[in-house]
Amino acid sequence: MTESELYKSLGELTRHKERWEENISYVASLLSSDSVIITAKALWMLGEMGLAFPESVKEHVTAVAAFLESEDPLLRERAVNALGRIGRGCYESIEPYWADLFRFAEDEAPGVRLAFIWASENIATNTPDPYKDYMPMFAELLHDGDDKVRMEAPEIFRVLGKRRPDFVKSYLDDLRNLAETDPNRVVRIHCQGAITAATT
Repeated sequence: MTESELYKSLGELTRHKERWEENISYVASLLSSDSVIITAKALWMLGEMGLAFPESVKEHVTAVAAFLESEDPLLRERAVNALGRIGRGCYESIEPYWADLFRFAEDEAPGVRLAFIWASENIATNTPDPYKDYMPMFAELLHDGDDKVRMEAPEIFRVLGKRRPDFVKSYLDDLRNLAETDPNRVVRIHCQGAITAATT
């Protein structure tokens, strides 16, 4: 099967969730592919499968986490994303790697920093408490040099603001300032959403 054919078949599998659980081991086997495109797709799929079937993906979490060390930013991004989705389904599965994820807040690739925020939102949805002492790092990302990162950064404050508003209170002034003055419209909207979540 060519790379293109394999990618297409994975896309087909993605659309058939009723086949996911029985194909988890197959998708995990593709992590050893020589193709970055296929490996990246497999990482993404394992994240989605892990959210739906967290117990069935547990044995593959170590293999997913190995890509946190990849020199390819796309593979680091997808590994962080996958751990976020799996961690939303079952925090205990990714707990050994959770603290290590915070180094990606300073990754050189904006896509990886964005993935770190997105993964954190996913995990914090069901497991917010571990984030209490890490809020300053998210506050720095509100002022990231990349627009896409800055657009996503307020969303972790929104997620946590709904669940643990006390985590967000000391950042409300910064969020209000950005909601009023940031040149990016999406940043302004997302900051306002975070404020609303934490105060209502």
